Amino acid sequence: MQSEMILASWDSYSEKHTDADGWPHDEESYGWRKVQRDVQTWRAFEPVRRSARDLLATAAFQFRHMAASDLDSRWPWQLSELTKALDRLEALRDEWAKTREAGRFSRPTREQFIDALAERNAEAWSELDTWATQGRALLDVHFAAFKSPAPAPTKVPDPSLMPTVTATCPAMRR
Repeated sequence: MQSEMILASWDSYSEKHTDADGWPHDEESYGWRKVQRDVQTWRAFEPVRRSARDLLATAAFQFRHMAASDLDSRWPWQLSELTKALDRLEALRDEWAKTREAGRFSRPTREQFIDALAERNAEAWSELDTWATQGRALLDVHFAAFKSPAPAPTKVPDPSLMPTVTATCPAMRR
């Protein structure tokens, strides 16, 4: 995954450019590299963001319908964390849209715009990291659901007791 490569690259950079206590050797360079990391992570998440709610809903549905023996005890927590992170990311995205709209009238300088964007990206880092590290749970649930046998129906409904459907659409009345 692209996000895993971004995290690995950041970890490598951070390890080489900080002292034993984690303090950067050059705060300005370190800060700019952190800004790059945040931008790259937002971009990597964008294709997932568009369908993230559907992915979470599908995983939750699959989880509820799997055999108990196929469930992983971490999945409820992971799905919950992904949902909370997505809620926060959507809130940040909405705030950013408002900031950009307000900027149409206040005309911020290029530097002010970049600083505001960097601040938004930095605020999103924790949630983006959650998706990068816990997002694999969506695939794990999906694959387990296909391995898991479908639960057997407990009772087959009697067709004579089923409600009749009346066609209300003119094309269906024949």
